Amino acid sequence: MRTHLALAACVLVAAVPVARAAGGAPMPSMPAHREQSPQEQAKGLYNDGIRDVRKADGFQADANQLNDAGKKDKALRKAHDHYASSQTKFLQAVKLDPNMYEAWNYVGYTNRKLGNYDIALAAYERALSLHPGYPEALEYRGEAFLALKRISEAQQAYLDLFAANRGLADKLLSAMKGWIDGQRTGTAGNDATAVDALDKWVQERAQIAGQTAALTREGAASSWR
Repeated sequence: MRTHLALAACVLVAAVPVARAAGGAPMPSMPAHREQSPQEQAKGLYNDGIRDVRKADGFQADANQLNDAGKKDKALRKAHDHYASSQTKFLQAVKLDPNMYEAWNYVGYTNRKLGNYDIALAAYERALSLHPGYPEALEYRGEAFLALKRISEAQQAYLDLFAANRGLADKLLSAMKGWIDGQRTGTAGNDATAVDALDKWVQERAQIAGQTAALTREGAASSWR
């Protein structure tokens, strides 16, 4: 009799988890713990950094539209903080995976946004050494050249992009137009001759871009017939 009772008790104890799983609250899953590789950790940090960059870019865009000095300053501080936070994550990513050219590109981007142009250029060079012709690095580097008034190098960046990625070429040309406007409305001491020369060059390139875009559309249309 005692043997039968002991067996019954064992059956009841074994059945309890089954009953809970079948009809009670869901049981927490027990994922297998696996240590991530350095490359996987780098990808996670890169993705986190991109989220911070998007927030920073949003605050930067807001600041550009604000006239209230207090609100503008607040937006700029938030942009700065997010750029700094994302920079830390990208640096950690390239430490874990030195061949991640996308992260090197954003090391350059965040340093450029924070005013560290020499460091930014070095990071872009690293990205391009790992991925020659990488369009995003070419465009971002072109904007860094503009900020440093290295006009001929910015122009060459545009020409390189024009042959490889028209969308980013247009973005750099737009940045040039904005830089020209900023130079003309900014403080004294700018080289008006150099600014006028770049303005003429930008207008010529915009005209060429428009003409080639029209030719491309006509060619595409004729091929559909």
